[in-house]
Amino acid sequence: MKTTPRKIILDTGIRVVTEPMPAVRSAAVGIWVDVGSRDEGPGEEGLSHFLEHMFFKGTRHRSARELAKEIDVLGGELNAFTSRETTTFYTKSLDEHLPRAVALLGEIFLESTFAASELEREKQVVLEEIKMIEDDPEEYLYDLHTDYVWRNHPLGRPILGELKTIETMTRRRLTGFLARQYHPARTVVAVSGRFDPERLEDLIAKTFAPFEGSEHPLVPRTPPKTRGGVLLKRKALEQVHICLGAEGLSQTHDDRYALHVLNAILGGSVSSRLFQEVRERRGLAYSIYSGMASYHDAGLFSIYAATGKPAAQKVINLCLRECKKLRSQVVAKDELTHAKDHLKGSLMLSLEGTGSRMNRLAKDELYGGRYITLPEMIKGIDAVTPDDLLRVAKTCLAPETMALTVLGPMQRRDLPSSF
Repeated sequence: MKTTPRKIILDTGIRVVTEPMPAVRSAAVGIWVDVGSRDEGPGEEGLSHFLEHMFFKGTRHRSARELAKEIDVLGGELNAFTSRETTTFYTKSLDEHLPRAVALLGEIFLESTFAASELEREKQVVLEEIKMIEDDPEEYLYDLHTDYVWRNHPLGRPILGELKTIETMTRRRLTGFLARQYHPARTVVAVSGRFDPERLEDLIAKTFAPFEGSEHPLVPRTPPKTRGGVLLKRKALEQVHICLGAEGLSQTHDDRYALHVLNAILGGSVSSRLFQEVRERRGLAYSIYSGMASYHDAGLFSIYAATGKPAAQKVINLCLRECKKLRSQVVAKDELTHAKDHLKGSLMLSLEGTGSRMNRLAKDELYGGRYITLPEMIKGIDAVTPDDLLRVAKTCLAPETMALTVLGPMQRRDLPSSF
């Protein structure tokens, strides 16, 4: 059996990307729709995520309970998630149950009824989910920060939406959004695991043949403008939660490998500069790390830290100091080599499971239109030079786009006014 990834385009326009893994006994299947919270208009905030919930509330043939029992019988997993740019429905099962799993996934995707009675019940679930985010300082902080740096842009809004929008959600609004936004040309079916490629492709083609898109013109996406500044959200917490960030890079930017290496050096591992300086050497924080979020046409690079109120200002200053060093000083050869080795090892380990391989297949297709091999990614990491890091640091850690968001019992006078 060939194990190389394969791509076909069905008559409907759906792209199918597959990667056989004969050595495993499971298979992961995902339906990825290129629609997320950034595609919502005024008054639709949170609609993509709410719609994702409603797909699991009954079809023409089965109730929500019956759907849950069916996936339990298969001994697998059936779930979904919504991001700022995509909505994903996926299943994982033993290879012998793959035909039933695909059929079940297709039934949910194509034959859900979105019953009004289920909608009213699900409103309460989503409202509680929104409130739960506000009780999670780390997640709530990131929502505050993203909204602040991408002011009034749909890419910056919280994925779960707003309480008022959810409370007033109607079935007509849901189905209208579905008809307008969900289209075969915006859909990728990705499969990784143990299966026969040709038989699976025939099965997917038959299952999703009824999927037709509307003729409504889609509103084009526009990139956000990243803005700096300081935002303080006072809240009675035991710790101060800090997010320091600046402009990042898009998913397919030429410098994306350099940014990954830069992240590994700054705060992406336990040997990183921030972890060693702030936690290990000074003991000022338990949790501190850096990371990035990348989209079709934009990105954010950020540092997160949680610390006590007396140490908050010192932690912020240390983070700023490390950012300045990366903008102004060439990274030593041994540190660069160590970061590359860490990154390559993490990458290879992350692609061992069928679920992670399926995710990679889909994202490669959605963002770049082609499969990126592991050797190509390794080559991209190895090619990063100290000069590349310096150039990327001057862009992604630039003071003019750097913003500080703080959540906790702080006073505005205790925060830096500029960077």
